[in-house]
Amino acid sequence: MNILLLGSRGMVGSSVSRILNKNKSINLFESTRNDTNLFSLTETQKLFSDFQPNIVINAAAKVGGILANNLQRTEFILSNLKININIIESITDFPETKLINLGSSCIYPLGAEVPIAESSLMSGKLEPTNSPYAMAKLTAIEMGDAISKQYGHKVLDLMPTNLYGPNDNFSENESHVIPGLISRMHRAKIEKKDKFEVWGTGKPLREFLYVDDLASAIEFTIVNEINPGLYNIGSSEEVTIKSLVENINSVIKFPGEIIFDETKPDGNPRKLLDSSKFNNLGWKPAVDLSKGLTTTYDWYLNNIV
Repeated sequence: MNILLLGSRGMVGSSVSRILNKNKSINLFESTRNDTNLFSLTETQKLFSDFQPNIVINAAAKVGGILANNLQRTEFILSNLKININIIESITDFPETKLINLGSSCIYPLGAEVPIAESSLMSGKLEPTNSPYAMAKLTAIEMGDAISKQYGHKVLDLMPTNLYGPNDNFSENESHVIPGLISRMHRAKIEKKDKFEVWGTGKPLREFLYVDDLASAIEFTIVNEINPGLYNIGSSEEVTIKSLVENINSVIKFPGEIIFDETKPDGNPRKLLDSSKFNNLGWKPAVDLSKGLTTTYDWYLNNIV
């Protein structure tokens, strides 16, 4: 089985690579910017023509946290649209090739009923801070639906909840919540700060998924030949931001005082995916938050610090 993995050096791609390379029935080609510029239609088409994949896993994307999404709105929508358009146009010549497209829970409306089911898609306005990125991901879903109906491709759209793990982006201005907290708290510990400040009350509820669990879900769809469709992939476990910070501190062991600045905004009070559609097929996550945070911090110490 020839599987083409796009974006193989990112957090998701590197995890998928680790998982799928253990499967001896898979011939995995791990595409990077070194072999193919996905902003180029010509190069993307050549990649597909040369490798002749049975399955394409699209883990290529420009990603970042809320601040990066809000400040680089043009770059986020243009970069992700260009990548997805070139992939979809290139795959049209290969109707037998299955596409596994990776999205994000931000595709769902801000006011969607929680837990958020796949049926909430396109039912309301998007969260404004990352709507350009969300629109690019929604467009990828629509393009996948188009080639499925017109050319017969099998397309799976997997929508993971908030991901974290090795190879994440730990920069202060572009990271998501977990790597951002890890890097800031570690620095506060090293600099022997007396206090560590967190925005908001700490009361909002969030769901997190260790990246290797997403990779195992992708392998599950391949091995079990899961039918095309839109599937939420989550841990189904909620944690308050306060509890999350405490969990991270139990790993980092910052000795100072942790302060929640209640003058800062909390954001969405609750965000949880309904992953029952995919869970009912027989898949469950394996890595709990405590283990995932420990592994992530160890990777951070060994690779970033």
